[in-house]
Amino acid sequence: MTAEMTAAMRAEMSARYLEIAGTRSFVLEEGAGTPVLCLHTAGQNGVQWRDTHPALAALGYRVVVPDLPGHGRSEPAPGGPVRDLADYAAWCEDLIDVLGLERPFVVGCSIGGAIALHLAVRRGAQLSGVVAMAAYGGSDEPRPSVRGLERELIDAAAPSRSDRTYLGTLAVVGDRVPAARAELIARMHRREDPEISTSDLIGWATHDVRDGLPSIACPVRLVVGRDDLWVEPADVRATAEAIPEARLTVLEGIGHYPMEEMEGFAGELHRWLGELGDRTPRRVA
Repeated sequence: MTAEMTAAMRAEMSARYLEIAGTRSFVLEEGAGTPVLCLHTAGQNGVQWRDTHPALAALGYRVVVPDLPGHGRSEPAPGGPVRDLADYAAWCEDLIDVLGLERPFVVGCSIGGAIALHLAVRRGAQLSGVVAMAAYGGSDEPRPSVRGLERELIDAAAPSRSDRTYLGTLAVVGDRVPAARAELIARMHRREDPEISTSDLIGWATHDVRDGLPSIACPVRLVVGRDDLWVEPADVRATAEAIPEARLTVLEGIGHYPMEEMEGFAGELHRWLGELGDRTPRRVA
């Protein structure tokens, strides 16, 4: 057992339910130090960060991993499945306030990355920085098709949605990920609620914060996997160019889920957060 693993085992971890924006919400916390809020992908939950939060806590962070409303062990949002990522961003703001997180980093992937960008626009001056993976600020041509996603909410239109989730996940995992690891990721993902995940994807396809990107006050790093079939690197690059001093990382051989696909991801994230933390947040007039 490595020293890092031993330290991770010693880090204090808690899991509890909190009332956040009218939803009884499941939140896991581990470690002490600079807070890092980790946001999961569409239809999934905080289990996606299971290999990251112990190692990140051992590196000196207070890691907060929630299940968004309607996901994992959190109860549904009061209005039912969420189709507007701004609602999730507002929920995250309430979570930050309830937990008293001072100048947290926000790290997210896919819809989690889009929510992180939304938070950067809404309250960037109160954040230490944002790492948005597999996400961009918006597009004139929403991807995937909202019309197609609406049809998937009808069972007769997609009778094997769990299988499609499994196969679709395998398709967007990077080439350098070992086959056994890719299989595990896909089998974990197929447990999602199709109604929740499809509603999330409608929110993702229609999410657009491009007008607010130039005003972001906190440092931002955008990350995209070269093998991600769901995200166009050009969209991510355009988002990076619209945010003052933003950095862009393209991961070779990695797809849509860097935190699940990359061995030693916590160490790489630690490096990214360190670089963001070394930068002084901008003042916006």
